[in-house]
Amino acid sequence: MTINTIEHATGCSCCSDMLRMRFDRRRFLQISAVAGAVAAIPSLAFGATGNYEAMLVTCIDPRFPKPTLDYMRHRKMVGKYSQFTFAGASIGVVAPAFKSWAPAFWENLAASMQLHHIPKVIAMNHRDCGAAKIAYGADAVANPKIETETHKAALMEFKKQVAEKQPSLKVELGLMSVNGKVEMFS
Repeated sequence: MTINTIEHATGCSCCSDMLRMRFDRRRFLQISAVAGAVAAIPSLAFGATGNYEAMLVTCIDPRFPKPTLDYMRHRKMVGKYSQFTFAGASIGVVAPAFKSWAPAFWENLAASMQLHHIPKVIAMNHRDCGAAKIAYGADAVANPKIETETHKAALMEFKKQVAEKQPSLKVELGLMSVNGKVEMFS
C-alpha cells in the first residue's frame, strides 16, 4: 500500500494510522535506549560544555584546515579545543579594515570561556593571506621578511587586546607557512 502524502491533509486519519504502525515496540525500545543513555551520560546531551585546553583562532583560507588539524594533532589537542575561523585569524580581530568583526570574536571567546573553561587562546595566522593584503595593503606582504613583520605586529596587537579584555587567558601566537610549518611568537 502506498500513500501519496500530497493528496492527504496533515494529520489525516489514514496517515496517523500509518505513523502509529511505524511506532512499534522495537522503535519504542530504540528511543528508550537513547533516552536512557543521554540520562546516564549527560555529556552526550551537553557535549559543548566541559574543560578544554584552548580556543584556536584560524583563517578561512581553504588551504589551511588540513595543515592546521595536522598541527593540532601533533600537539595532541584534537578534541580539546574550540575553534573560531574568519578571514585573517588575528588580523580579522585587530585590523582597522575589519573593525566591525571584532565584537563577534570577543563574544565567541567569552562564550568559549564560559562553556569550555579554556585557559588559553591560540591565534594561528598564515602566510600568503589575502586578508592581510586587504587589511594592510600589498606592500605589507611584499616579501617574506615584511610579511613576517606584518603578521607579528597583528599577532602582538591581538595578544595585547586579549590581555586587556580577558586577562586570565594565556595567548599563543603562530604563523603557519603554506607547507604547514609553524613559527611561534611570544
